[in-house]
This record gives sequence, C-alpha cells and structure tokens, in this order.
Amino acid sequence: MSIEIGSVVEGVVTGITNFGAFVELSGGKVGLIHISEVADVYVRDVKDFLKEQDTVKVKVLTIDERGKIGLSIKQLQEKKPIEQSVNAQVSAPSSYKPVPRRAPANDFRRPSRFNAPSFEDKLTKFLKDSDERLTDLRKNTDSKRGGRGGGSRRSE
Repeated sequence: MSIEIGSVVEGVVTGITNFGAFVELSGGKVGLIHISEVADVYVRDVKDFLKEQDTVKVKVLTIDERGKIGLSIKQLQEKKPIEQSVNAQVSAPSSYKPVPRRAPANDFRRPSRFNAPSFEDKLTKFLKDSDERLTDLRKNTDSKRGGRGGGSRRSE
C-alpha cells in the first residue's frame, strides 16, 4: 500500500512524546501525529489518548521533501452537527478528567460577582475618602503657614 496525502492507513504507535506520537506505517515508514491532531478535544497529555503498541487508523496530512510524514487521527473522527455537539458530552477516554478553572487568588482586577458593592456605594466611599484626604492636606499645609488667614508679611 502506497502512502499518499489524503490516504487512510493503519499503523502501530511506537513512541509518545510531549508533542505527539510516532506511528510506524506499512513499509517501515514512520509518521508523526502532532498533539493537535490526536483528538477533537483539548489534549493536555498524549498518553491520555494513546499508548505504545496501539494500532490506530490515521489520515496522511503531509509528506515533506525529507520524507517526514504528518498524520492525523482527529480528521478521521466524524464531525457532529453543531446542534448535537452543543448538548452532547465530549467523548474522551475514561482517564481524562477536565480540570476546573478558577481565578487566581491575587487577581484584583475583577471583583467577585457576588456581594460586590454597587456603583453608588463605590462612589460614596470615594467621595468620603477624598474629602478626608483634602481635609488632612489643608490642616497640614495651614499649620506650616501659621494657621488660617496666614497673617501678613511685614515689610520694613
């Protein structure tokens, strides 16, 4: 069986790396399934989806001038219509467990949506703080001038 771009062939996984999996095809040729072509879902670790000595069907995506072969499992999977895929669960191996996302503890840019003060409350607090600061500033500058009214300078 000849290996041509677009053909579907079977092979055996011979090695797994953090960027993909190597597959030995017929004729002793070896191709690479990049991590982005392993599955239709986000792949954090290729080992969650493939293991060495697995027999897989792959589609040949590319063959470059040096003989490197690019393969895909993802492009052989049936695409579900959008209506079905919205309500359907994502098919992933049983060992795959999605990690829930949470905001970093030191992220002060976005206040929590719950128990967040309203705009009016924030504005009231700002005006109060601003008035207190202005009052303190006036007291400090007035005491350096010698009190209110400042007195007059005498010229002799």
